[in-house]
Amino acid sequence: MRIGITCYPTYGGSGIVATELGMELAARGHDVHFISYAPPVRLVPSLERVHFHEVETTAYPLFLYPPYTLSLAARMAEVAVRYELDLLHVHYAIPHSISAMLAKQMLAARDGGRVLPFVTTLHGTDITLVGVEPSYFEITRFSIDQSDGVTTVSGYLDERTREVFGITRPIEVIHNFVNCELYKPAVAPRRGPSRLVHVSNFRAVKRPCDCVRILAASGDAGVELWMVGDGPERSRAERLASELGVSARVNFLGKQDRVEELLPQCDILLLPSEHEAFGLAALEAMACGVVPVAARTGGLGELITHGRDGFLEPMGDVEAHAARVRELLGDASLRARMAAHARQTAIDRFSTDSIIPRYEAYYRRVVVG
Repeated sequence: MRIGITCYPTYGGSGIVATELGMELAARGHDVHFISYAPPVRLVPSLERVHFHEVETTAYPLFLYPPYTLSLAARMAEVAVRYELDLLHVHYAIPHSISAMLAKQMLAARDGGRVLPFVTTLHGTDITLVGVEPSYFEITRFSIDQSDGVTTVSGYLDERTREVFGITRPIEVIHNFVNCELYKPAVAPRRGPSRLVHVSNFRAVKRPCDCVRILAASGDAGVELWMVGDGPERSRAERLASELGVSARVNFLGKQDRVEELLPQCDILLLPSEHEAFGLAALEAMACGVVPVAARTGGLGELITHGRDGFLEPMGDVEAHAARVRELLGDASLRARMAAHARQTAIDRFSTDSIIPRYEAYYRRVVVG
């Protein structure tokens, strides 16, 4: 198939999933065309069957903000015609699904009534945060209804979408996935200090400051914390580390493109988020044999089996999270057992070999109509 993919090309989970999906589809023989204002951060441009088309906006004094939604729609239509795309797959409802709808209407009007179906994948904050804003609520609901196919990354998000927007149309739940050949444990046993890791976009909803508090409450001066990513809460987390006297044990690594090389160097992933539609960071860690200690929120319960391949504790309960960290670091056999279960969960339930064919089958259903 010839597939157009649009996503935010930044470090957020939706862009990462969209990029990994496109590359996996290309590896399976599909032609994949990324359409966005910049290349996605994880995109490997040298891959065969992978193409990138930049969306350019016009700076004009009349426009307070460049009309990206319109420029994107025009570029989608242009790429669809030139490369004879079979469908568009847009990630994150606003504004991508609206642009896809406009592109579809443009082609229907000018290309002999040609139909260009589009699939919208809902990732989380486009529903739980952005979509519920009064100024975006109706357009978000409209974009979902107008999509030819809709998927969500978890059953939790499916239920939340129906509850908030009153959606009755079919929605396909296709969980996030991980390449277990790329994300895997270190070959040799790791030496050095015990290490916690947090990976996120450092927004308030991810509660990165809780990670610093968990480290401080762990009670072991030999434990260190890697903070991977960047965003508005980073400065606050850095100040908190200084206030709690743990700055020397917290390493803020910033944005990293090769997370699969960092995770195997760690023991425990901290994910104390307020909301997680699925928990991609947890899945990638689990594939690397890193045990997640996460908040019991959103779709994380669909990924982590408490006490077997990770721990789920009440959101905001720093002491409960710290207690699990102490338990894991104090019992090497428990940590090794849970790490092995975490890796097996990733392989058995969320590997690319399990999930990508579901997208392929869904595309075929949408195209046939």
